[in-house]
Amino acid sequence: MSEGRVTLKTREEIELIRESSLLVGKTLGEVNKHIKPGVNTLKLDQIAEEFIRDNGGIPAFKDYNPSFGSSPFPYSLCISANEEVVHGMPGKNRYLKEGDIVSIDCGVYMNNYYGDSAYTFAVGEISPQKRRLMDVTKQSLYKGLEKAVAGNRLGDISNAIQRHAEAFGYSIVREMVGHGLGRNLHEPPEVPNYGRKRSGLLLEEGMVLAVEPMINLGRRFIKIADDGWTVLATDRKPSAHYEHAIAIGKNKVDILSTFEYIENY
Repeated sequence: MSEGRVTLKTREEIELIRESSLLVGKTLGEVNKHIKPGVNTLKLDQIAEEFIRDNGGIPAFKDYNPSFGSSPFPYSLCISANEEVVHGMPGKNRYLKEGDIVSIDCGVYMNNYYGDSAYTFAVGEISPQKRRLMDVTKQSLYKGLEKAVAGNRLGDISNAIQRHAEAFGYSIVREMVGHGLGRNLHEPPEVPNYGRKRSGLLLEEGMVLAVEPMINLGRRFIKIADDGWTVLATDRKPSAHYEHAIAIGKNKVDILSTFEYIENY
């Protein structure tokens, strides 16, 4: 994550981040058309990259080089199935199976600004247990976003996410967090999915955040796979993940990304 203080965005900058984030939403909608049992994950990645480039963007994740020591990420999408929490890798020998749930995280760079969003998809018919996990995780995202208004604190977002998910007996992944968004894919501040009300950074108009609950069916503990990227639930139970890019509003959150192109298909 970029060092330094939180930078407030102008209205013009927020609109450019919205454009990038809307292209992410459209890309995830395009990918959704191809999600079914037996589909190759590398094919989904290629569909996304082609769609992003055809619409004037650059895949933000491809060749992304983090500061924490891993090699650059080689794909346009993070595709994380079942017990994979985030940062899963597409592959020529990786196919989606009936009953999987799969988090797909996508980023776009366009007009000098980044967009970022993620959604968890069902592959064919899934168990009621997995469906409930998906539903509660998405609900927890929106519970957090209700608190994303000027005058609240970052902990109000985090606490709302945590309280909703834990009320259903689920666990919050604590090591992986949301982040600021703008000219860099990852900017200050970090946005945890757990915390205390009225704690942390004071929220101001002009702040742009990527809020992304990662919630486990089992325990919260994670490990990194041998590929250096994929984050796994250590108990191998399913995990779900949803993400919106948002701007802090005066009286109401301004959601810059969209699930419309996925859910209206």
